[in-house]
Amino acid sequence: MSYHWQKTLISSSGTIKEAIEIINSESLGIALVVSEGNRLMGTITDGDIRRGLLREVSIGDCVQQVMNAAPVTAPYNTSNDRLLELMKGKRLSSVPLVDDEYNVVGLKTLHEAIRKRKYDNPVFIMSGGFGTRLKPLTDSCPKPMLKIGDKPILEIIMRRFIKLGFYNFYISTHYMAEKITNHFGDGEELGVNITYVHEEEPLGTGGALGLLPKTISNSPLIMINGDVLTNVDFKVLMDFHQDNGAFATMCVKEYNYQVPFGVIENEGNKIVGMTEKPVHHFFVNAGIYVVSPEIIDSVPKDTKIDMPSLLEQCLKKENNILMFPIHEYWMDVGRMDDFNRAQADIKYLDLE
Repeated sequence: MSYHWQKTLISSSGTIKEAIEIINSESLGIALVVSEGNRLMGTITDGDIRRGLLREVSIGDCVQQVMNAAPVTAPYNTSNDRLLELMKGKRLSSVPLVDDEYNVVGLKTLHEAIRKRKYDNPVFIMSGGFGTRLKPLTDSCPKPMLKIGDKPILEIIMRRFIKLGFYNFYISTHYMAEKITNHFGDGEELGVNITYVHEEEPLGTGGALGLLPKTISNSPLIMINGDVLTNVDFKVLMDFHQDNGAFATMCVKEYNYQVPFGVIENEGNKIVGMTEKPVHHFFVNAGIYVVSPEIIDSVPKDTKIDMPSLLEQCLKKENNILMFPIHEYWMDVGRMDDFNRAQADIKYLDLE
């Protein structure tokens, strides 16, 4: 987001005069009333203030006298298209973005939603794997080049990014690299820039970062495994990462596992409770990351390491590592049943 939405925040104990100053100075036409922890309590627009003044409310009074206590909001990971639809349908010029605890994490304006934005952030796609679990399909074709519908997995991934405004791609290769480079070339046919990073020996998802040019970017980089199909809005992911000052962001997907038996709780040999076939909820790594330039610089060339291990090292240094839950479609095309399911899914999913 190009503006500082944080400057629209006002304490619930603030005055209407302070709200007027925020509305006028930020040119966004709105002030967001928050309690401790940035929990959203309401919004104030110029119209709210004018209606309050007609009721003889003083500008020295508390903002709660005029705020809209039931504003229209959207989850922070709402797609740009959905936000645009919401604002047009409700005749709004902006919508606060909130997390699961109703804390403000952003503000989307109608102008920004309409404007087609280009992202300079590099996209790094991991495409060097052997695809062993998909043999014999991968005996003569690298896994990212297997077709889902009428396009290779890798092309589907790239077209999704291109649709959202990304154009600067890096692709890591190893197994049957020429199949990938011959198909995409330098990216001219897709209207993008493609640079290939070849691994002489498999380095893992984290180790491949060490092969990137150190001058790649001063901006965060998005990484994605070359066998992941998803319709997540990568623009929302990037905004989340930057707005929250993350050192790295890992996309996660909820995974539920049901124990097929009754589970017994005990204290010694005494039964203290029973739960029939309980369901356990976990967040699992979705193979999509946003990383800061410092992480790229920290990986020596030709060092073998996977991303989870690299992020664990960052955690030990108390860096700000966040997770971004994915509720959208997501498929790791790693096994034959996943591959077959993706063939059916692609018919109704808008992945491009």
